[in-house]
Amino acid sequence: MTLSDARLSTRIAIERAGTWLLRATGDEFIRLSVGAQPDPYPAYARLRARESLYRNKLGAVTATFEHCNLVLRDRRFGVQRTDGRLPRFFDTLAMARGPEVVQSFLELDPPDHTRLRKLSRPAFGPARLDGYRPLIESITHDLLDRATAKDNFDLIADFAGPLPIRVISELLGIPPVDTDRFLGYGRVLAQALDGITSLRLARELRTATDEMYALFRTLMAAKREHPEADVLTQLTEAHDAGELTLPELLATCELLLVAGFETTVNLIGNSTFALLNHPGQWGLLRDDPGLARAAAEETLRYDPPVQQTVRVAHEKVELAGTRIRENELVFVMIGATGRDPAVFANPEVFDITRTPEREHLAFSSGIHYCLGAPLARLEAEIALRALAERLPDLALDGTPRRRPSAGIRGLLRLPVRASHGKPLMVP
Repeated sequence: MTLSDARLSTRIAIERAGTWLLRATGDEFIRLSVGAQPDPYPAYARLRARESLYRNKLGAVTATFEHCNLVLRDRRFGVQRTDGRLPRFFDTLAMARGPEVVQSFLELDPPDHTRLRKLSRPAFGPARLDGYRPLIESITHDLLDRATAKDNFDLIADFAGPLPIRVISELLGIPPVDTDRFLGYGRVLAQALDGITSLRLARELRTATDEMYALFRTLMAAKREHPEADVLTQLTEAHDAGELTLPELLATCELLLVAGFETTVNLIGNSTFALLNHPGQWGLLRDDPGLARAAAEETLRYDPPVQQTVRVAHEKVELAGTRIRENELVFVMIGATGRDPAVFANPEVFDITRTPEREHLAFSSGIHYCLGAPLARLEAEIALRALAERLPDLALDGTPRRRPSAGIRGLLRLPVRASHGKPLMVP
C-alpha cells in the first residue's frame, strides 16, 4: 500500500465513523444525507414544516421552494469557499483522484466558471438541439430493437443507460469504437459521485480517470488533424488559442460526459418507474405519446434525479431571518421543493397533464443552472414517447434496485417486461 493509499484509507475510515456519529444525532437532514432512502419525501415534508432555515452540525438547511430558489440565485452564495477551496466533504474525492485533476466549471465560481461554461454553451444551444433530434431518435430505436428481442429486460442497463452515453459521445466527437469504453468510465465516475466508500473504488476511479484522460488527449490530436463539428474539436481549438488549459479542457470533457450520462439515465429511469407505478398516467401517455415531454417535466418536479446541493456564503447574509456566516454551508434540498404545497397544487399527486404554477428547480437555478438541461429534456421526451408507442404493455417485472445515494436519486436496476413490442414504423 502506498503512502497516498494509506492516507486515503484513513480518511475513508474517519468519514465512516463521522457518518455513524451523525446518524446518532437523530437530525432529519443528516439521516437523509448519509444514505439513500426508499422514499425521502415524507422527511422532506417534515423539513419544510420546520423553520424556513435551520442549523445543524453541518451547516444551515433549507427545504422550501422560496428559500432554495433564493439561495441558488443569490450571487452572495457560491460553490467554493472564499479561499477558492471546495467544502471539506469533497476532500476524499479529490484525494482519490489525485492533484493533477482540476475542478470542472460545475465546481467553480466566476470568473473561471463564466469563462469555461461559455466555451461549452454553443453545443447545447437551440440550433444544435434541433439537429440532435434525428440522432437521438435513431439511437433510441436501435436500443429498443435490441431490448425487445427478449420479453424481459433491464430498462436501465439495456436502454436508459446506453442512450445518453451514446448521444453525448456523438456530441463530444468520440468515435463509436470507443463508446463502450466511455460507458465504463461513466459508470465508475457515477459510482464515485455516491461517495468514495472503499480503497477499491478509489483505485478504480483513478484508473478510469487516467485512461479517460489519455483517450481524450489522443482524440484531441486526431481533431487537430481532422477537425469536425463536435464539442471536442471546439474545445481543442479553444485550448490551442490559449482560452483554457489542458487540465481545464480534460475536466470540462469529463463533466460533459458524466453530466450528460447521469442526469438523463436517472430522468428516464425515474419517469418510467413513476409511470408504471401510476397505471392511469401510463395509460394517458400510451394513448397520447405527445405527452412525453410533460411526463418528463412532471417527473422532474415529483421525483428529480438531483435531490440536494450545497452553497457557500461568500459574505455575511441574512436569510429567512437567520444570519448566515461567511463560508458557512447552506444545504439546498432540491428534492423537497417540487412538492412544496405553497407553490404546487396537490404536490403529492403525479399528474402528467399538470399545468405547473412555477418551473421546478430540478436543474438548479441561477448561474449554475444545468447547461445540459435542454438535451436531457429532449432525450427523455424521445425515450418516453418511444416506450409508449412501441411497448404499450410495458410493466414492472421484479424488484427495482436504487442507487445508494442521498444526493442523486435513480435506479441501478429496473426489470420490465413487454410481450407485445411493436416494431418501428418507418413512413
